Amino acid sequence: MAVSGITIPDRSTRVARLDNGLKVVVQEVHTAPLVSVWSWYRIGSGDERPGSTGVSHWVEHMNFKGTTNIPREQMKGIVERFGGTWNGYTWIDQTTFLETAARSALDQMLFIEAERMTNCLYDPDECESERTVIISELQGGENDPDQLLDTEVTATAFRAHPYRHPTIGWLEDLRAISRDELYAHYRRYYVPDNATLVVVGDVGADDVLRAVDRQFGRIPPGDPPPRRRPPEPAQIGERRVLIERGGTTAYLRFAWHAPSATDADFFPMLVLDAALTGAKGLNLWSSFRGAPPQRKARLYTALVEGGLASMVSGALVATAEPFLYGIALTATEGVALPSLEDAARAAIEDVRHDGLREDEVARAKRQLRARLVFESDSVTNIAHQIGYFETVVGPGFLDRVAASVEAVTPEQVADVARRRLARESCTVGWFRPLERRA
Repeated sequence: MAVSGITIPDRSTRVARLDNGLKVVVQEVHTAPLVSVWSWYRIGSGDERPGSTGVSHWVEHMNFKGTTNIPREQMKGIVERFGGTWNGYTWIDQTTFLETAARSALDQMLFIEAERMTNCLYDPDECESERTVIISELQGGENDPDQLLDTEVTATAFRAHPYRHPTIGWLEDLRAISRDELYAHYRRYYVPDNATLVVVGDVGADDVLRAVDRQFGRIPPGDPPPRRRPPEPAQIGERRVLIERGGTTAYLRFAWHAPSATDADFFPMLVLDAALTGAKGLNLWSSFRGAPPQRKARLYTALVEGGLASMVSGALVATAEPFLYGIALTATEGVALPSLEDAARAAIEDVRHDGLREDEVARAKRQLRARLVFESDSVTNIAHQIGYFETVVGPGFLDRVAASVEAVTPEQVADVARRRLARESCTVGWFRPLERRA
């Protein structure tokens, strides 16, 4: 094994690369006898084209269906035998798989991920069965008005960039993709030189690197194609989506083009969102599972406490290329969507014209700092954060996050609100419920 080690003493972290191109990041955390293993691949729905949308998510599903050396029915049991958990997800920039279990299970977890990288089966009958599962999942999402509205607003906000496609894919593509296309996608992107392996827990870095070499070292490198995504043209006017279906609740969404994680606007906009809708942090795995602190958030006080909305939320996620900043509102029963939109726009325009008070910015930064601490509360979360930012942004970003939040000024927040939340760069979505006919 050829290893180029980079040691960061204060985090007990080692970064190495195998001859086949696999990047390995190991962080020692000796607070409990646990270890978390994550395999990250630089492939997501943002790399797909019309005709193949949803293929990355489908491949993720297939990689739980057994390998040459692990029968399907045994994959889950290997981890659970050690009291552990496993999972995975696909999004616009990445696909990842994880196991967290007792440290004695490390070799078994590495074995699973090495098998997943090179020996998945793609049995034709399993592919067809999973096609049915995924189409059912898509149709279930379409029955959720808020989720449907999110999908349609995103597809409308983008004209050229493949971030416009839902991760699950479009229905006609899912009906047409073949088993051979799935397998070709797997073989093209699930290769060591398109992956980062992250191991965090009660382990020694040298021991982990030797174990990784035993499991992954003989896997040949691949030849993943370079990532090429068409740039999104500048939006020159407001866009609107109206969905009218049977239902009982009205929903409103705003979406503006947002900065990528490496853009100078990213952290001022993160603070802006925390002040408007409550701090969520930067963990795609856990940040959006619980309600953020909203009691003094600007839009919460204006719209929820004002009786116009029963819920408000915001979303700004670190992405490789510019994605969207979204604000979602659920209308209070009896409140018409035009009234809710007018009130929301008035609150947003106040911030665009007058900025935020210094105490609002200070509170938002304080809440973000607290969320960043909570996002390192377990070996699973630590490993997620390391792998996510290594894959999406590159090395070093995560170490700069806290200082970057702290450095944001009220003037920067006011400037980013004025430029980024303009009406002409906004896409507005309404879900208006229709009365169900008897």
